[in-house]
Amino acid sequence: MKEFNVTGICVPEKNYMVDISGKIAQIKKLVDSGSYFTINRARQYGKTTTLHELGKKLAGEYTVASISFEGFSDENFASQEAFCPAFIRQIAKSLRFVPNSREYMEKWANCGARSFDELSDSITDMCENQKVALFIDEVDKTSNNRVFLHFLSMLRTKFLNRQAAKDYTFHSVILAGVHDIKTIKLKMMNEGLYTPTAYEGKIYNSPWNIAVDFEVDMSFCPSEIYTMLEDYESDHGIGMDAMAISEEIYGYTNGYPFLVSRVCKLIDEKLGKAWTSESVKKAVEIMLKEKNTLFDDLFKNIAAYPDLKKSLYELLFLGITKAFNIDNPIVNLGYMFGYFKDENNQIKVSNKIFEMRIYNYFISENEISGEANVRLPQKSEITESGRFDMESCLKKFAQHYAEIYKQKDAAFLERHGGLLFLTYLRPLINGHGYFYIESQTNDFKIDIAVDYESEQFIVELKIWHGEKLHEAAYGQLANYLKIKNAEAGYLLTFDFRKESNKGKKAEWVEYGGVKIFDIVL
Repeated sequence: MKEFNVTGICVPEKNYMVDISGKIAQIKKLVDSGSYFTINRARQYGKTTTLHELGKKLAGEYTVASISFEGFSDENFASQEAFCPAFIRQIAKSLRFVPNSREYMEKWANCGARSFDELSDSITDMCENQKVALFIDEVDKTSNNRVFLHFLSMLRTKFLNRQAAKDYTFHSVILAGVHDIKTIKLKMMNEGLYTPTAYEGKIYNSPWNIAVDFEVDMSFCPSEIYTMLEDYESDHGIGMDAMAISEEIYGYTNGYPFLVSRVCKLIDEKLGKAWTSESVKKAVEIMLKEKNTLFDDLFKNIAAYPDLKKSLYELLFLGITKAFNIDNPIVNLGYMFGYFKDENNQIKVSNKIFEMRIYNYFISENEISGEANVRLPQKSEITESGRFDMESCLKKFAQHYAEIYKQKDAAFLERHGGLLFLTYLRPLINGHGYFYIESQTNDFKIDIAVDYESEQFIVELKIWHGEKLHEAAYGQLANYLKIKNAEAGYLLTFDFRKESNKGKKAEWVEYGGVKIFDIVL
């Protein structure tokens, strides 16, 4: 019986998989045209599985040599004398598993190249009468090694000579990794790991500027997720609404391959094969607490890049949105790691699961730092017969906020007010639900959806900008509540004016056919 897989290569005979034949067909066109390119995508984005399926598609038409730099040791990159034999061994090992390639494999194994000049000659001989597609996975495992740059330069020279009909070389080369190979040399120069020659100091040439752009969308859209669930349904016959569940999964994951498969695996193995909207939410709740390599990388990168951390905080807690400009190093970094996406030319966090994990990360930091201690009410004060009382929660928070306000200046509260509320809220709903953010705008408008058991509460956070804009906030929230088919919502406004000018309130308001609990702090 097949199963969902979230580690390593997915195999159609063993694993439930999204039908990626359309993506493979797009990539094959690049190979057929003789292009060199990089599949530059975030961790666990299906790069290795894609290469595996592409190799099967090319079989018979091309000789596919598929290797991974993960199989190279640090010593293999110490010098070209060490690299070239290691590269040849990996090629020969790969060809061992290509049908009818034994003689060709032995030629590679016996070529004996120990320098890039010799390796270049060997590649010429091996590719003269053979269409060879070279795949190199995990290529950025050695992103700080100048030997690798020399290897890329050799491939670049051979590619250009082939274009001029003066050499034979690989028909197509595909590098797969997280980092952008085109800028790897510049990155190394900036970090002091590569000293350019006098010529390079005047004219900068990337060793991979021959590569074409790779524009294939490797995320999964709802109709693609549907193909995987339909395969599962045909095996189990449980009567799920596969399209509805696909759209629900997409809503949380934005099609990030690992997250899609992980949600499915949890429903199948941990949640009793109950393929419902509620089970998708429960799977997401489990993922918000579990450790895995993807989330480990997420928080490692946030800690390692302070400007990225700052941008995420401003986006999530201050509602500051910025233009999506891939030329901005921080935007490019967040996009490369898979944390940012381009939505209407503005930066957004790429999916709800990342967003919720990052929120929880900042909240946990705040809890540990103790910069603004949160004194929580008893759960009995905000629950009644097992139901969460959001009105009581907000009133209790107002009391807590008044105590904090005496200790902190307005600048601190304006910057951290949203964080204070979410730090207050999270422990109260833990074990029964979670929250996620629906939208942000640059005037500090944050819509929080709180799922508690089977109920959902919509809370809008704003900053006071006068009566007129406060009235407009009623309309915004009322329209949003109608979209969510909700009859009531909550408007929490932070007022940073002088105490004497504040108009504190906590009351229910009827507006546009819905009820709004309006509380101003």
